[in-house]
Amino acid sequence: MNEKNAPDKTQLLEEIEKLIAYGREEPTINPDLLVYLSVNDLIGIKHKLLERVGTLSEEDKAWLEQFKKYE
Repeated sequence: MNEKNAPDKTQLLEEIEKLIAYGREEPTINPDLLVYLSVNDLIGIKHKLLERVGTLSEEDKAWLEQFKKYE
C-alpha cells in the first residue's frame, strides 16, 4: 500500500468503532491497543466487519419481519 494514501491507525480505529458501536457513545475498543496492531491488521478488521454488516442471520430476519407493515 502506498504510504501517502495509507489511512492512519486512529482513523481506522474510529471507522471500526462506528461499525461495532450499535449507537453507544462510549468507546468499545481501547485506543492503547493501537500499539499492537498494524495498519494492515486494522484494515482487515474493518473489511471483515463490513462483510458482516450486510449479512443477516435467519433469526435476525425473523425478528425484523415482525416490524413489517402489511397492507
